[in-house]
Amino acid sequence: MITTHTGLPGGVALSHLSVYDWPAADGVCGGTPHMHLACSEAYVVTGGRGAVQTLTASGYEVTPLQAGAVAWFTPGTIHRLVNESDLRITVLMQNSGLPEAGDAVLTLPPEYLTDPEAYARATVIPANAPEEEQERVARARRDLALEGYRALREAEGPQALAAFHRAAVALVRPRIAEWRERFRQGAEAAAAATAVQLDSLEQGEFPHLSDAVVRTQQPTARGKFGMCGRLDVYQD
Repeated sequence: MITTHTGLPGGVALSHLSVYDWPAADGVCGGTPHMHLACSEAYVVTGGRGAVQTLTASGYEVTPLQAGAVAWFTPGTIHRLVNESDLRITVLMQNSGLPEAGDAVLTLPPEYLTDPEAYARATVIPANAPEEEQERVARARRDLALEGYRALREAEGPQALAAFHRAAVALVRPRIAEWRERFRQGAEAAAAATAVQLDSLEQGEFPHLSDAVVRTQQPTARGKFGMCGRLDVYQD
């Protein structure tokens, strides 16, 4: 019998997000533009109104968001959440919280992306700092990421976006072994368990049915400063 970790089904991570209402230099309120390298992300909008701006090799798009909408995108999508009126979202992520393990690269200016120490100094929110300091750092990194984001949007041709992709990959490569282990214990183990169950059912056997369990969780942290807003997060 193959068993998975005790997180959510299929190696999915979940959080509740209240998108920042901080205005940026362009007058738009919202979060920090960034890109995931190995995880798709889905938004289930539970309240308010806003949009997600996206930038891919296919171009720039704006997708409106309102209560009841579901939107998702694949790795390589640079995205920026915009809060027009109390935008609240339940976020679903692949791979057992892999984004919190580094699978999210902010669109900082190039000089930060090529220097891991400078990138860390600009992006890491000190966990034990007072809330006011955490908010200051979160806003500062959001505004810095918007500088790089604007440059990517204004660039002509695919070269700037390709350069960002290369820099992002170089930045995260030292963490791939850690990511792979998280994947093995999460999504891969869940898929393997389903394969075993299907084999058993095909043979008329059902040992996993007697192992059925019910689990429940409460958020392990509330109001955490995330990339796009304040987060209620669950253990993955």
